[in-house]
Amino acid sequence: MATGLIALLDDVAAIAKAAAASLDDVAGQTAKASVKAAGVVIDDTAVTPTYVVGLAPARELPIIGKIALGSLKNKLIFLLPICLVLGYFAPWLITPLLMIGGIYLCFEGAEKLHEAFFPHASKHGPVQDTTLDAADLESRKVSGAIRTDFILSAEIMALTLAGVSTLSIYSQAGVLAAVGILITAAVYGIVALIVKADDVGLHLSKAGGALTRTVGAGLVKGVPALLKALAIVGTAAMLWVGGSIIVHSLAGLGLHQPEHLIETFASSVEQTLVVFPQITNWLATSFAQAIIGILIGSIAIMFLSTWKQLISGHTAAS
Repeated sequence: MATGLIALLDDVAAIAKAAAASLDDVAGQTAKASVKAAGVVIDDTAVTPTYVVGLAPARELPIIGKIALGSLKNKLIFLLPICLVLGYFAPWLITPLLMIGGIYLCFEGAEKLHEAFFPHASKHGPVQDTTLDAADLESRKVSGAIRTDFILSAEIMALTLAGVSTLSIYSQAGVLAAVGILITAAVYGIVALIVKADDVGLHLSKAGGALTRTVGAGLVKGVPALLKALAIVGTAAMLWVGGSIIVHSLAGLGLHQPEHLIETFASSVEQTLVVFPQITNWLATSFAQAIIGILIGSIAIMFLSTWKQLISGHTAAS
């Protein structure tokens, strides 16, 4: 009896150790996947505040809450099961899908870069219907934000899946769920702080001492500048991450030349500058990947533009 109890306790201890190791593995992979998705996260953080522009301040946080809930549903209800099925039945599709996502990021980044240098009035910009009441306008903005979030969330989940493809399906599910929840909380928590920072600044600028009013005025003036800076960083991150995905995916398919060229370039820069070698190497690598992202994004823009012209010419002829 005692021997059987000791054996049972040994089994329980072994199971507990295995569970703890599995949780450590999930936590470690979650951290790695979150870092890889940084570029998409920054862009998501930069884009989301624009959806509450022009709406009543009292509705800003509820709207962000609705978008965050929609984002969580995108990741956990729709994308997570799709990723698990894909990883189990067709893992060979992960790399091509990642490359498609990388091309999309390069396209978005290059388009923003082109718009920054060659601004023009968009013919396809959103037209605000003045006949809409506040509830309808809010509903449309939330729906639009959730649709945009779905694309960015798909890229985040695909990046995560690629990094945990060797784990068990249960560990994959744990990492995907953890990344989805953590990134959603981080993005929309930061967005909420950014959106309400100017309101806090306005309140401080009207109350308290001279220092408090100065801080408040700084917040009011600083939020628009912060949003512009986020947009710039988001564009750079999209190009860097997009280029990085393409380069590493090509290496995974056996084409290692682009990766080797970037490594050689980064090593040359590191040896030339001899200042903070690790940081220098990372910056040089990211710069080279961003250049590749710009080239791929520019090709994607030209391809899409040519395709639209062909379609429109065909439609006009018929």
